[in-house]
Amino acid sequence: MLLSMFSLMSLKPAAASAASYSVVSSSNMSKTAYHRASSKGAVYNISHTKKLASLSKYPNTTWYATKKVTLKHGSTKAIYYAVKNGAGTVSGYVWHSYLNKGTAPVYLKYARSAVAMNAKTDKVLYSKSADTPRPIASVTKLMTLYLVEQKVANTGSTWDSKVNTSYSGLKRMGASSVYGGFKFNANSYTVKQLYQAALIESSNNAAIALGQWVAGGSTPSYNTKFISMMNAQAKKWNLGRATYVSANGMEQSALRGYGYSVSGANANMVSAKDVALIAKHLITDYPSVLADSSRGSLTVAGQLCYNYNNLLPGRKYYDSSLKVDGLKTGYTDLAGYCFVGTGQKAGHDRLITVVLHDEDEFTETRSLMQYVYSKNLI
Repeated sequence: MLLSMFSLMSLKPAAASAASYSVVSSSNMSKTAYHRASSKGAVYNISHTKKLASLSKYPNTTWYATKKVTLKHGSTKAIYYAVKNGAGTVSGYVWHSYLNKGTAPVYLKYARSAVAMNAKTDKVLYSKSADTPRPIASVTKLMTLYLVEQKVANTGSTWDSKVNTSYSGLKRMGASSVYGGFKFNANSYTVKQLYQAALIESSNNAAIALGQWVAGGSTPSYNTKFISMMNAQAKKWNLGRATYVSANGMEQSALRGYGYSVSGANANMVSAKDVALIAKHLITDYPSVLADSSRGSLTVAGQLCYNYNNLLPGRKYYDSSLKVDGLKTGYTDLAGYCFVGTGQKAGHDRLITVVLHDEDEFTETRSLMQYVYSKNLI
């Protein structure tokens, strides 16, 4: 009896052959999620005369079992599950030891780096090359905006303070078909106007102007001083994988034409985990940022600022269950598409996600958020 039980539960089934398998017993079961435990397995028809799919080609697929079957082949008996993938395109029978119970881990196909983090505890809930520094494009602006918030909170400056925007390089940048978006039609704007332009429209010239203002001036030398402040803040937060050379995320090869290149590397290099920590500091210390980052658009100084976060209500990738209210998009040829997402479901801690150098940043961010909640990780 013990030998028979061991044979049923533990023995690996013989390879499929012309000699078909026979059904010993079969019972229906509640629909249960499984995922691949071994790349060696396969999906067969019930008689095992035809291989329908190799599990090696389905590393991140959730299989749903609806029936438990005991099959006999020669003198060997083994338990199999009748399964179907979520898309319903493949169905058949898999030996139970080739499957693990539960949905498959999320798979981000395109993001070169990614992380999901609990904003309250800093706990990493998902990680893909999350400690590798990469160019981060306009996600850079989160650090710039943090230092703006800090100056307004800790000095005599206010949101209505005026920022000098007369420098010719900034005016040309704002008018650029590639790097512009918010034109400097005046020689000064309020801190709040430039903050909203930098956050919502991702204005490059607004971010530099704000940085210079934080550093105490309005010319490129103050931009250099501000970049030192960015690096000092990263060091204060113990972000060992963050190095800044620009206030807005543009590479120096592009900034040079506007008079804003500095010594050092060509691009800001920050890891996905450190980006998440910067976002956490910004949201935690200055939660009012979410009032602006959740806006789909806003008219600032007579110019329409459009938010490119396509997880917001009314946008293509919106999922009402995720409660997304921020935070920042970014793109350059070097950095690829980057996105910092955040949202907070009722009864849960706030979630922060980061994807860097992604070709499908909103789909993959949505999948990552859905995965975290489906696994009750936050």
